[in-house]
Amino acid sequence: MFRNTFQAGFLSIFYSLGSKPLQLWSEHTGESGDIKKVVDEDIDSCVYEIVDSKNIAVTYISCPADPNKTLGLKLPFLTMIIKNVEGYFSFEIQILDNKNIVRRFRASNFQTATRVNPSICTMPLRLDAGWNLIQFNLSDLTKKSYGTNFTETLRVQIHANCRLRRIVFSEKFYSEDEFPADFRLYHPVTVATDA
Repeated sequence: MFRNTFQAGFLSIFYSLGSKPLQLWSEHTGESGDIKKVVDEDIDSCVYEIVDSKNIAVTYISCPADPNKTLGLKLPFLTMIIKNVEGYFSFEIQILDNKNIVRRFRASNFQTATRVNPSICTMPLRLDAGWNLIQFNLSDLTKKSYGTNFTETLRVQIHANCRLRRIVFSEKFYSEDEFPADFRLYHPVTVATDA
């Protein structure tokens, strides 16, 4: 999708306030799952909620929507703004390394140890209560897990249970303050009034 696109700075593949946030994504829901746009009370803004009370493996969004296409993203730093909704949650990133091998990185809040197999590396993820800024250096993960070099990101999957605000790829790590204003998560300001 983006292989022939100039890639520098930031490249967003999901933003909950966009005109068509799931345009690049396919949606998959199990019988107890749901994917919908909601207004989050903490930030007083629209976000996407991905929930499933029985099986998080079958309720997810996947990018690109076409399973025969790949993202082709060369930017190695992934940042996601995700809300912990107090349930099991996981996400998976599929990458291509310099040996032309497809590798997957899966992080979840129910995993207790990191396991590296030839095609998948699973790792624990700790989420704080409320909104979380999750950042991964895919180049570093590839080198440490497989001893190879990151070439590009092929696919991203976000599984239940979470609320999702934004997913961005970048050429380096940025602190929350360094992100462009429209990439940040703002909490509404409450103004005290005299009684």
